[in-house]
Amino acid sequence: MLSLNKIHHIAIICSDYEQSKHFYTQILGLEIIQEVFREERQSYKLDLALNGIYVIELFSFPNPPKRVSRPEAAGLRHLAFEVNDIEKTRSLILANEIEAETIRIDEYTGKAFFFIADPDGLPIEFYAS
Repeated sequence: MLSLNKIHHIAIICSDYEQSKHFYTQILGLEIIQEVFREERQSYKLDLALNGIYVIELFSFPNPPKRVSRPEAAGLRHLAFEVNDIEKTRSLILANEIEAETIRIDEYTGKAFFFIADPDGLPIEFYAS
């Protein structure tokens, strides 16, 4: 069996780099570690951290194809963030004019959660700690 330490990062390809950069840094509050423009690929790579820990690589590519997300399709289902105050998180999301599902309760854990979508429709879950 492999001996894994942790998830190193999650890579996301966006269709509108500036819009997604704003969403992940200004709305979700992830910190920019490094931003690089890769001339040969006409692509940005933005390394983002959560509480000082590297978590997301945000990529831009010219004209990336759309990825099926709904109905449920094989592949990455969603990205989830743990939060201390689920109601406050949802209120802040709504204050930024982002649609959010109503808060639901996980039938197995009893924890509250809700979903939004990033600018490209990637499902993002907020889950109570």
